[in-house]
Amino acid sequence: MGNRHPRDDQYPDHSARGFLLPSLTVLGVVYGDIGTSPLYALRECFHGGHSLPPTPANVLGVLSLIFWALTLVISVKYLTFMMRADNRGEGGILALLSLLMPANRLSSRQRRLLLPLGLFGAAFLYGDGAITPAISVLSAVEGLKIAAPELEGSVQPLTLAILVALFLFQKRGTAKVGLVFGPTMAVWFITLAVLGVGGILQAPQVLGALSPHHAFQFFLANGRLAFFVLGAVFLVVTGGEALYADMGHFGPRPIRLAWFVLVFPALLLNYLGQGALLLLRPAETREPFFHLAPDWALYPLVLLATVATVIASQAVISGAFSLTRQAIQLGYSPRLRLVQTSSEEIGQVYCPAVNNGLMLTTLALVIGFGSSTSLAGAYGVAVTTTMVITTVLAFFLMIRHWRWHPAIAGAMAALFLAIDLPFFGANLLKIGHGGWFPIIAGGAVFVVMTTWHRGRTELVATLQGADESLSAFIEALAADPPHRVPGTAVFMTGRTKGTPPILHHHLAHNQVLHEQVVVLTVITEELPRVPAAERVEVTLLPLGFARVLVRYGFMQSPHVPVALRQCEPHGLTIDLEDITYYLARERIIAPRRSPALLVWREKLFAFLNRNALGATVFFNLPPEQVVELGQQVEI
Repeated sequence: MGNRHPRDDQYPDHSARGFLLPSLTVLGVVYGDIGTSPLYALRECFHGGHSLPPTPANVLGVLSLIFWALTLVISVKYLTFMMRADNRGEGGILALLSLLMPANRLSSRQRRLLLPLGLFGAAFLYGDGAITPAISVLSAVEGLKIAAPELEGSVQPLTLAILVALFLFQKRGTAKVGLVFGPTMAVWFITLAVLGVGGILQAPQVLGALSPHHAFQFFLANGRLAFFVLGAVFLVVTGGEALYADMGHFGPRPIRLAWFVLVFPALLLNYLGQGALLLLRPAETREPFFHLAPDWALYPLVLLATVATVIASQAVISGAFSLTRQAIQLGYSPRLRLVQTSSEEIGQVYCPAVNNGLMLTTLALVIGFGSSTSLAGAYGVAVTTTMVITTVLAFFLMIRHWRWHPAIAGAMAALFLAIDLPFFGANLLKIGHGGWFPIIAGGAVFVVMTTWHRGRTELVATLQGADESLSAFIEALAADPPHRVPGTAVFMTGRTKGTPPILHHHLAHNQVLHEQVVVLTVITEELPRVPAAERVEVTLLPLGFARVLVRYGFMQSPHVPVALRQCEPHGLTIDLEDITYYLARERIIAPRRSPALLVWREKLFAFLNRNALGATVFFNLPPEQVVELGQQVEI
């Protein structure tokens, strides 16, 4: 493992401007979630379901926990360590999982354990993608209750209107407005710092909270209640997994620079400022963030907070789209319609089905829970679970991929688990207070992902049939040649060897073949991107046949006509206007034997298969040149 990060090459300028420009952009994408936590995190410690009395000892103890959580989880675990665990520059739990999947890195038993574990962690992020917009926007709009108490009844309708507008805007992409995200979030973080400094100046003794002995004293004095409060403290680091997943867009250097220069100091100052406010006015636990501002600044602050939470939500929603594309490419999700919203940034993709699902779920959460305080119970369970799974996967990465000594890897993993597991346990206590939602949502997504993968595996095995080699098929064809017609036929198949069943099917029913026949397979590699120079592999065969393998990374969307154009330097010239693409369309029917899947999973897979996006759209094929041949299949 080298020290140079592949994505750092995007920003070769080592001047101040070369660092500051990408770091400014980072603020709007990477730090939106964690940057809006001051709106509700400290409040939930003293005003939530298991709230504490805001005594000076408790305030200093909670602030000490917040400081050390930000330091150990974000600064040490993610920025210092996890960002070294990248897959060709990409981060996130699926990228981490794909690093471990090559057969020589794990035993079959370890693969059976870690693969479902990693998928479960990824599935949980969808629940987070619905909760984050709900709690963030709701907590910002709730500031109106401080500025104008008579507007309290308008909080929920206004939140719903903002969220609907946010989700409807997704189809336009973020390329055009992305430039304003960074500067807006920079204003937000500066505002956090200024408000915090104003509070600290009124009660400078709050700076003593940086000492860890206040955290220890807090646990000794409060016992079991302190453990409950730990679940609320965790809200300050909920953006850690998103930070790691977004690494591929920017590289680690701009992310680290933005954190240590602006984000971390601003967050810390604001939390300390809110703590100072509670030391002076313990009754202000309901909205300590907004009470930091003078009366004249409340309306502008509510507006700025709302804009910041919309930006934070935008980043989380975009992350769900990106995660969906990875799952589709790796074979753990049915094909869904994906729209590239930017010609310059590959990471900007829009998925209508996921967007609509998240919108309906987010609106239901706002209506069902009613307030950000109620939603705080649901927030955190998904992220803590994913953080624990990330640590487990990182342990195996250390010993299997980086070749660390098991004792060193174990010590590092134990250190991280000593931080993750208490947060995980504290959040499990919130299951009855809303924490059930991300578990149900994540479990449902996990069932869909594993059912689809298992179903496709069984389907391919069923269609395998007699594994006749393509060369043997061509020899038989030479002995009894069919009628050949002008043009090119491209037979799409998921098999990398043998003769695809659809070719047999076509020849048996139509008794003709085109003059040029291409057997094409699209392969998704377990790395983020495959360079264009390595995209196609062409094998020319007798009688006008050719075998073409097209490789993409799991962060790329396939485009078969473009790939065929890239075959020309390999000796295969194709007129794209004179092609017929042949696709198989399988219809799953009830098996007459014992099914390979449980009956309910068989029905679920059949439903998913019927409603999956057609290969025509997914592979960007021109519809007027596509012929689909149907097959009934038992699995």
